[in-house]
Amino acid sequence: MNSRRTGFNKTYLTLALLATALVLAGLWPLWRWLDRIDPMAGMALVGGMAAAAATALGTLPILSVRSLSVRTQDALLGFGAGVMLAASAFSLTIPGLEAAGDMGYGPWGSGFIVGSAILLGAVVLLGFERLLPHEHFVKGREGVESTRLRRTWLFVFAIALHNIPEGLAIGVGYAGTDMVRGTALATGIAIQDIPEGLVVAVALIAVGYERWFAVLLGMASGLVEPIAAVLGALVVGWSAPLLPWGLGFAAGAMLFVISHEIIPESHRTGHEALATCGLMLGFVVMMLLDTALG
Repeated sequence: MNSRRTGFNKTYLTLALLATALVLAGLWPLWRWLDRIDPMAGMALVGGMAAAAATALGTLPILSVRSLSVRTQDALLGFGAGVMLAASAFSLTIPGLEAAGDMGYGPWGSGFIVGSAILLGAVVLLGFERLLPHEHFVKGREGVESTRLRRTWLFVFAIALHNIPEGLAIGVGYAGTDMVRGTALATGIAIQDIPEGLVVAVALIAVGYERWFAVLLGMASGLVEPIAAVLGALVVGWSAPLLPWGLGFAAGAMLFVISHEIIPESHRTGHEALATCGLMLGFVVMMLLDTALG
C-alpha cells in the first residue's frame, strides 16, 4: 500500500514539475518582450515568478508529510504576516514618502498622498473581499452567493485575493524604487511564500482534497503574483506621478490582508503566542533583508 502511494505521489509530483516547467518556458518570450519595452517590468516578472516558484516549492513536502500540526500552521502564518508587515513599512511606505518628497511635496503633503493611497488599497481589497465569494481556511465562506459555487473555487478566490497584493508590491517595488530594494522586497515575499504554500496545501487536504490536487492548486495559486507584479510595474513605470500612490496602494492592500486574513486565521485556534512569535521573527527577517540589500 505504501509503495503504491509513493508511486502515486511521484507521478503527480512529476506532472506538477512538468507543468511548472511548461509555464516557465511560455513566459520566456514574454520576459524578453517586457525587457525591451520596460526593463523594470521584466524584472518584476522575474520577481513575481520567483515568488510563485517559492509557493510551489512550499507545497511539495505535503506529498511526504502526513500532516502538519495546527500549532505549526499558525506559527507559519504568523511568520508570513511579519514579513508582509515589514515589507509594507520598509519597502513600500517609506519609499513612497521619499518619492512624494522628491516630487516637491512637503512632509504633510507626502503623508497625505501616501496615507490616502494606503486607505485606497485597503478599500479596494475590502471591495473584492465583499464581492468575490471565497472560503477562509478557518472562518469558512464569505462573499456574495458563495453557496452556489463549489468549495474548490471558493479556495481559489481566497488564495487569489491573498496573493494579488504581494504581486503588486513586487512590481511597484521594482518600478518605484531601485533594483536592489526591489530585489530585497521580492526575496522577502518569496521567503514567506514557502511556508504559505505549505499551509495552503495542508488546509486543502484538511477539508477533504486529495494530496495531488492540493499540490497542483497550491502551485497554481502562485501564478497570480507575476501577473500582478507586471501590472503594477507597468502602471507605475509609465506614469511617474503615480509612484507614491502605487507604493502606498500596495502597502495598504498588504496591510488589509495581514489584519483581515492572516492574523485572524492564525489566532482562532488558541495559538496566539506562537503566531505572534512567528510574526516577530518574520518582521525581523524582512527588516534585515531590506537593510542589508537596500
